[in-house]
Amino acid sequence: MQYRPEPLRESDRYRGRRRAPRPARGRYAAVITTAFIGAGVVAFGAGAGFKDAKVDALSSDASTLADAGLSRELMADRPSRDKGLNSSINQAPKDAWILPFRHYRVTSLFGQRWGRLHAGVDLGGIPEGTPFGAVHDGTVILARFNGGYGNCVIIDHGVDANGNRLQTVYGHASKLLVKEGQVVKAGDIIALAGNTGHSFGTHLHLEIHVNGQVVNPVPWFKDHGVDFFLETEAVFGEGEASD
Repeated sequence: MQYRPEPLRESDRYRGRRRAPRPARGRYAAVITTAFIGAGVVAFGAGAGFKDAKVDALSSDASTLADAGLSRELMADRPSRDKGLNSSINQAPKDAWILPFRHYRVTSLFGQRWGRLHAGVDLGGIPEGTPFGAVHDGTVILARFNGGYGNCVIIDHGVDANGNRLQTVYGHASKLLVKEGQVVKAGDIIALAGNTGHSFGTHLHLEIHVNGQVVNPVPWFKDHGVDFFLETEAVFGEGEASD
């Protein structure tokens, strides 16, 4: 007859084992609180060692962090434009310059990168498929895959009051929503943000060309009432164009 051991009783399962004493509820809460505070201090110290592109640009533009914070508080009290699909409510007035979308981070600025010119400003920190709009009225002259730009849109805005021909370039889109020859208004959705072409992560690469030459978009747009760092547009009462 085969021997079958009797099943262990619940009280026998822990015989010989030493259970760790359970801390009092108040002490447990104190430990957790201390851990969170300590983690916050470490995170703050680590973050202090890194510079944000927005901070660098604001500093180079002779602005202080205090001024930037104050400006954001003031702007928060003003009526804002919530960018989505275009409508009669959020469509910009004629000849206005506006942001392509909202709630982004400036991830790269105009300048030399690894021995080559980075000819625009990169707006990242957004999910793939985020819709973006034309920053000014114009005609689409290119809407296709364009080498390192990936899926790309180029809009010709015609000649301004000073006789300068203006064009904007939008790179790395995941999907194009306009066709060449199409007339668009400021705020019309033209594509979805992506990571196509020579790109590292989802973002919009935006350029401004004046008479066929690339110029730094940050000061140029600021002169036309658009501040990439504060996300403000003069035409919507959220900023003032420079002299």
